[in-house]
Amino acid sequence: MDSLASPAALGSRPSAPKALSNLLFLTAGLIFAMVVIGGITRLTESGLSITEWQPVVGAIPPLTHAQWLHEFQLYQQTPQYRQVAGPAGMTLSGFKFIFFWEWTHRLLGRILGLVFFVGVAWFAVKRAIPKGFTWRLIALFVLGGLQGAVGWLMVVSGLEGSRTEVSPYRLSAHLLFALFLMSALIWTALDLRSLARDPEARPAKLSGPATVTLAIVFVQLMLGAWVAGFRAGYVSNTWPLMNGHFFPEGVDWSRGILYALTHDQFLLNFVHRWWAWVVVAGLVIFARKVRRSGSRRASIAIHTAFGTQIILGIAVLTTGVFLPIAVAHQAVGALVLASTVWGAHVVGEQTA
Repeated sequence: MDSLASPAALGSRPSAPKALSNLLFLTAGLIFAMVVIGGITRLTESGLSITEWQPVVGAIPPLTHAQWLHEFQLYQQTPQYRQVAGPAGMTLSGFKFIFFWEWTHRLLGRILGLVFFVGVAWFAVKRAIPKGFTWRLIALFVLGGLQGAVGWLMVVSGLEGSRTEVSPYRLSAHLLFALFLMSALIWTALDLRSLARDPEARPAKLSGPATVTLAIVFVQLMLGAWVAGFRAGYVSNTWPLMNGHFFPEGVDWSRGILYALTHDQFLLNFVHRWWAWVVVAGLVIFARKVRRSGSRRASIAIHTAFGTQIILGIAVLTTGVFLPIAVAHQAVGALVLASTVWGAHVVGEQTA
């Protein structure tokens, strides 16, 4: 009865920021699930199976044979079908398979937006949003909407012209935007947890070492997205050498080094596999700082995540991009970032 009689009092209770943080962690978890499903969608070449953006009615999949045929006919008009899937003999049954993954990916996005909007609205009605967090939550919601738009722009890049897949750069933008949003949700949720423990706690600040470490991780995530978009993971299934050479043969330097760094499959594969060790060195150093700042658990999480990721990365190469391992590699990449954000927040609390 107290919460109904005095809603403002709810916002001052430790349970309010903790409950709100739980909502943000849940939302971040849904984004993580979207990243995983997005990896399956990419690897099964399912991303262009839905050719229209219908945010509301698109939540309902085809229910009749006629509706399935209509969706299949729309897909048959795409360059991907005409040049790749059609000649390969895709049937309606095969189309249903790729449609399922893209539809599931988009459905998760709808659920995520609904969970966040309804949840935050409930806290707003109860006046249980702590001071200083309202605009942060609005910004997170806006970023979520923009992410949906970025996703559609990515799809459009594979429906127009003669492309048979989406633009690697729009693909990377879509993934990195999602990971940025997940990180922002985790950071805000951790700020709320601190507030729940101590009503006088101030939001954590991003320290210099944390900024450098996150930048190193960001570069690797971007390279990974480019490797995926350009299918560069398939050019060599050996490690540590690439087809018998430390530096790969076949790099096209004809358009200059910058073009090669952003387009050449061999060079992208090479840089991605060796920048990983820069990431490892940076994370080992940063994890020690995190531990000295008082969080052994965050330090262990960082070490566990990047150690697992290195093993998976090598396995992806040596198995010829075996789908379950490749999906796990993308998932753990997101966990490397999440654990680093956790560590950055721990360090940031010391400078707040």
